[in-house]
Amino acid sequence: MKVDLHIHENKYSPDSHVSIEEIVKEAKRKGLDGIALTNHESVEIKDEIVELEKKYDFTIFPGVEYLTTDGDIVAFGIDELPKEQMSAQEFIEYVNSFGGTCTSAHPYRTNNRGLKDKLYTVKGLTAIEGYNGSTTDYHNGLAVEAGKKLGIQVIGSSDAHVVEKVGVYATLLPYKVKNVKELIEALKTNRCQPLKYVNNKYEIIK
Repeated sequence: MKVDLHIHENKYSPDSHVSIEEIVKEAKRKGLDGIALTNHESVEIKDEIVELEKKYDFTIFPGVEYLTTDGDIVAFGIDELPKEQMSAQEFIEYVNSFGGTCTSAHPYRTNNRGLKDKLYTVKGLTAIEGYNGSTTDYHNGLAVEAGKKLGIQVIGSSDAHVVEKVGVYATLLPYKVKNVKELIEALKTNRCQPLKYVNNKYEIIK
């Protein structure tokens, strides 16, 4: 199952310039099977997911991109955000206490929002975003290298804030899932693979 696991829409992420309708249309055009809406510091979209899936006849997962004191983490499986900003390790433990998953987002991007070498000291990450559509190849490469060294699966995501970026990178799940609970289970298999959209189709990045 091909899914873009990191997208921002303009209702709950003020820095996004793309609507859910535009995101779904582009995701379908590229051949994705689902998307995750991971707005900045907001889990409000979760209350609209059932309605949105029916409206667009498409699989949509609710998530969040949360800025810890150490950098951004994409999380699935929480209904509320912490009341105070946490460190990366504290947030990972918070999410894991609910049975969720944490992915280090664009860890080496040069905007001071990635975990950088904290990847090597934090415990409990489910994945590392090695291929981020809004990050340079060089800095993505550092993330991929860290994932290989640590034995943590490397995945791909667009981090789209504009429609053209939707699905430029994605993740191949090991099997089809229908909801966020099943997505979490699939991510925890450690068998997900990064995808790149090339010549109108997705290719697994080896």
